[in-house]
Amino acid sequence: MKGYWVARCHITNGDEYSKYAALARPIIESFGGIFLVRGGNQLEVEGGIYERTVLVEFENIQTAEACYKSEAYQSALKHVADSAIRHVVLVEGI
Repeated sequence: MKGYWVARCHITNGDEYSKYAALARPIIESFGGIFLVRGGNQLEVEGGIYERTVLVEFENIQTAEACYKSEAYQSALKHVADSAIRHVVLVEGI
């Protein structure tokens, strides 16, 4: 079964967050991650503050987790601490 990252994000410092994005994309892709949604137009129908959504597909949830926990991704993630409010979930597909 496929594995997915679902990230909802409110960016508070665009310059710092762009450093994360530039580092994270090639790391995610090196684990076979395919971006299905990355920003773009969205309609908030419930909830609120997350104006950005990212959906990444992996071969399975184990690979999604390995990518997230990798040293390289954790290093890139340091740029998020002071630049965004995020909710991230790793979920197995059906």
